[in-house]
Amino acid sequence: MGAMRLLYVILLILGIEASARNAAASFRDSLSDARAAREMLGPSTWARIVKIDNSHPRGEWRYAVYPKTVYALIFEVSGILWLYTDAEGTESLSQTLGTVERDEANPGPLLRAIEPGIGGWEWVSETRGALAVGKGHPPNACMEESIQAFNRRIALGGEAGYPQLLFYYVSIPGGLRGHTVLLFRTARGLSAIDPQVSPEPVSVPARLEQNPRSISKYLRGGPVESARTLALVPVPTERPGRWATLPFRGASAG
Repeated sequence: MGAMRLLYVILLILGIEASARNAAASFRDSLSDARAAREMLGPSTWARIVKIDNSHPRGEWRYAVYPKTVYALIFEVSGILWLYTDAEGTESLSQTLGTVERDEANPGPLLRAIEPGIGGWEWVSETRGALAVGKGHPPNACMEESIQAFNRRIALGGEAGYPQLLFYYVSIPGGLRGHTVLLFRTARGLSAIDPQVSPEPVSVPARLEQNPRSISKYLRGGPVESARTLALVPVPTERPGRWATLPFRGASAG
């Protein structure tokens, strides 16, 4: 993490899934992946595809070398803007709480805060109701999969009280790898769904319920460096403005 990046450590809300350092991802169809990720989030989530100019002389998107044009998805969950790219996964785009409307109107400075080498950006214009659908399964999209799992459960009439996203990080050679799963409550207690493992919920022992790291270790079946939760809540009518206090943690995509 360079000096420029350190300036934003206490400002970024949550860094969930940074790059898996996989050069093969550079050759994927980033537009199709962004569309597929948008489909996973469902129609109730504010989400727009952005075209990013990567032709700046410092033309690297963090760990992965991208082509000149990169397509990404910007979306809002729990009053926070997030950025998804096929090689980088998903990370927080917002730097402050209570400014999401302003951020949606002009995400350019936020994109450059993540990667100063970005030369320019523009929204991809697609008529609502006739949006192109992405093909295949987008890589590094465990956050989007978890949100999709929640939406499916609600659509089928399943219990899903107090839904949360659980983010945890594990050590890998060269850094950390992040993963996201869904937590929710039923009459039987706390349950979790990890869509990359199974669509079926797993019961979480009551003794672990108050400790995100312990829950993560139980679900993963191995050691976890750190963990935190984020409540899945509707966008509030009024957003109180205050500086975010959750630190940024970059990690490989889930």
